[in-house]
Amino acid sequence: MQISEKIDGNTARLSLEGRFDFHSHRDFRASYDALLGRADIRDILIDFARVDYLDSSALGMLLLLREKAEAGGKKVRLTKLTGSVKQVLEIANFGKLFAIE
Repeated sequence: MQISEKIDGNTARLSLEGRFDFHSHRDFRASYDALLGRADIRDILIDFARVDYLDSSALGMLLLLREKAEAGGKKVRLTKLTGSVKQVLEIANFGKLFAIE
């Protein structure tokens, strides 16, 4: 999976591309760890427009990010969910845990 970062004001957008699975763990964590330490970042937006697959370990990574972000007073939002990715997140009731755009 490839991850690109864009910061606009107090919002950081992490755009994911490819398969979001167990093998993405280190890269995903590295991409958000730096953001969690920045006082100017209040929102972290995870962009799924180019994600074609995610598994249960990806769900766990998102939950861990949410937990760490909330502990630091930050919010995590999910955006551009499509196809099977959207379906998996809906089945897992992530709409109750995350703001989804």
